[in-house]
Amino acid sequence: METVYKYVLVGLLLLVIFSLGQALYFMMTDKDDDKRTVWALTRRIGLSLLFIAMVAFGIWMGWLHPHDVGQ
Repeated sequence: METVYKYVLVGLLLLVIFSLGQALYFMMTDKDDDKRTVWALTRRIGLSLLFIAMVAFGIWMGWLHPHDVGQ
């Protein structure tokens, strides 16, 4: 289960990066009053919040092990 969960997290992170790139592309190419940039950034924020929640859940379940930095 841990391996599948990590692959899902990596896939979700790639979706966040893709959505950010999509927003950049829409911002550079759209000349009129289109809302595609706003929707792409809204999707990115939602996906980022889901990513953070999944990381916290994975740590809580013991599937992810954060490094002991600073100890």
